[in-house]
Amino acid sequence: MMTTETNKPLAKDPWELPDVSGLVVGVLGGTGDQGRGLAYRLAKSGQQVIVGSRSADRARTAAGELGFGVRGLDNAECARASDVVIVAVPWEGHAKTLESLRDELASKLVVDCVNPLGFDKKGAYAIRPEEGSAAEQAAALLPQSRVAAAFHHLSAVLLQDPQVAEIDTDVMVLGESREDTDTVQALAARIPGMRGIYAGRLRNAHQVESLVANLISVNRRYKAHAGLRITDV
Repeated sequence: MMTTETNKPLAKDPWELPDVSGLVVGVLGGTGDQGRGLAYRLAKSGQQVIVGSRSADRARTAAGELGFGVRGLDNAECARASDVVIVAVPWEGHAKTLESLRDELASKLVVDCVNPLGFDKKGAYAIRPEEGSAAEQAAALLPQSRVAAAFHHLSAVLLQDPQVAEIDTDVMVLGESREDTDTVQALAARIPGMRGIYAGRLRNAHQVESLVANLISVNRRYKAHAGLRITDV
């Protein structure tokens, strides 16, 4: 490691990210809009991707429609066969799904992108889970996994649209380990137009998840598919 004249290690370049091209990425909830869109974009970038679903038949059907060599397996097999697992299941089934896969997800890097939201006549609103956030709930339910949070603010419409060449947005990445957040940032950067930006530890995940309610309001008012850009970095 290089050192300064005072013999202190130089700070690591925040944009020096690992090569993740060889990792197998599983997407739980890969037959839903968000999961399917993420699977499509990552596979299109050359990533090895497995779509997971409660139904292996549905997973195989979705994988065949996506192409790019995507495989489809039931959730348990998807978790076992993947190096990194993205959780893109509906909030209502979040806890039950993770509880059922605790053994299969042990030692894995689990990336939670679930947004706890409710809807009423006034529109979308954020729900505060007992643990603080969906990501913190995942960490509590998966004590043997390494949990990060990312990919919350992406438009499923844009992700799935083959006419959209680039997704012009930043991805806020949260986690407890520099190695893990660097890995997730690098995965985000595989998608053209996208950057992964470190945004703190999991205790800060609630406000990132809840911001989706604001983006839904923006999109409804302006008939858009808004994302986020972090300035000055």
